[in-house]
Amino acid sequence: MLIERPPEWVRRIASDAVFRMAPEANGRKMIYLTFDDGPIPEVTPRLLDLLDSYGIKATFFMVGDNVRKYPELYREVLRRGHRVGNHTMHHLQGMHENCGRYVADVAEAAGYIESDLFRPPHGWLKKSQRKALLERYKIVMYDLVTRDYSKRLDAAQVLRNVKRYARPGSIVVFHDSLKSLPRLFEALPKSIEWLRDQGYEFGLIE
Repeated sequence: MLIERPPEWVRRIASDAVFRMAPEANGRKMIYLTFDDGPIPEVTPRLLDLLDSYGIKATFFMVGDNVRKYPELYREVLRRGHRVGNHTMHHLQGMHENCGRYVADVAEAAGYIESDLFRPPHGWLKKSQRKALLERYKIVMYDLVTRDYSKRLDAAQVLRNVKRYARPGSIVVFHDSLKSLPRLFEALPKSIEWLRDQGYEFGLIE
C-alpha cells in the first residue's frame, strides 16, 4: 500500500503538491488518468488509439529526452486533446541529485515540453527542489500508482490495484513505457471499463 497509495505523512510533507483532485465536478464522480515516462513509438501511438476508442482525455508526464527524440509523438498527444507535463529531461530521481542540477534538468526539459505541470520521477523531491519548482509549476503527484511497470505483477494484479485503491478524485498513474508494455494493454481497458461501471467519468488535470 505504501507504493500504490502515498500515505498521509508523505502528503503532509509535500502539502503544496496535488495528490488528489476534487471528488466531483458538476455532480459527476471524477477520476484522472495520467501516463508517465513517454512518449515512445512502441507504446504511445497505440495508447492514444485506445484512449480515443473510449473517448477519454488524459495527462501525459513526458521525459524531455523522449520528446527530443520523438517530437512528432509529443505533437500528436496534444493534437488529440490530451495535456502534457514535465517529467524531467533525463528521468532524474530528486533524492539523488542536488537542487541546482535537478532544477536545471527540469529547465532543459521545458525547452521541449510546454506546460505548467510537473511530476517528479518516482514521486520524490527534496524540499529545496520542490520550493524552486513551485515558482513555475503545479506539482502533480498521485493518489494511485497501478504498478503496471512491475515485472512482479501481471495484468490481473494491476487491475486489482485499480479496483482496490481507486476513489473519487484519484489521480491514477499508468506508464507509456517498455516496462509497462507487457501489462498495459490488458490492464488499462479493463480498468477503464470497471471504473465506468462504478460511475466514474474521466477528467483532465488543470
